[in-house]
Amino acid sequence: MTEVQEKVRDLSEKYGRRRENLLPILQGIVEKEHYLTSEAMIQVAKELDISAAEVYGTASFYSFLDTEQRGQYVIRVCKTISCDMKGKNSIIKAIEDVLKIKVGETTQSKMFTLLETNCLGWCHKAPAILINDEPYTNLTPAKIKAILGDYIRNAEGKQKIIGDIQYER
Repeated sequence: MTEVQEKVRDLSEKYGRRRENLLPILQGIVEKEHYLTSEAMIQVAKELDISAAEVYGTASFYSFLDTEQRGQYVIRVCKTISCDMKGKNSIIKAIEDVLKIKVGETTQSKMFTLLETNCLGWCHKAPAILINDEPYTNLTPAKIKAILGDYIRNAEGKQKIIGDIQYER
């Protein structure tokens, strides 16, 4: 049994092998692997006795179920009108300037991925982002630079290369 098969089996035993358990199983895989591989989705389909298309359709519908490999830290910028009106574009620009990537890209070091997503539920404190599961609100470009600086400084090792920029610890 492969590692993927074992993980899917364990999650299926934990949540059950019925169609309504698809979402928690997919979330469990993402929690452990950070994204859903084709192999994992096919294995889930077999385990739940549903079509692979149904598994992929569910996975691709939800923005937090990544079907591509992402960086260690996934930055999700809220793209709702509330965040837009409160300066979302300046937040994205600040992130792009620091990390030297554009929305939809991952740094060469595989440390950061920058994405836009639908509402994060923090409209009252816009603009907002999530870095993995950690929300950051009432953002300014200066706050973004400080937040990303903290992540970079706390990275393992003495040096990390982010984009074309080398940061010292």
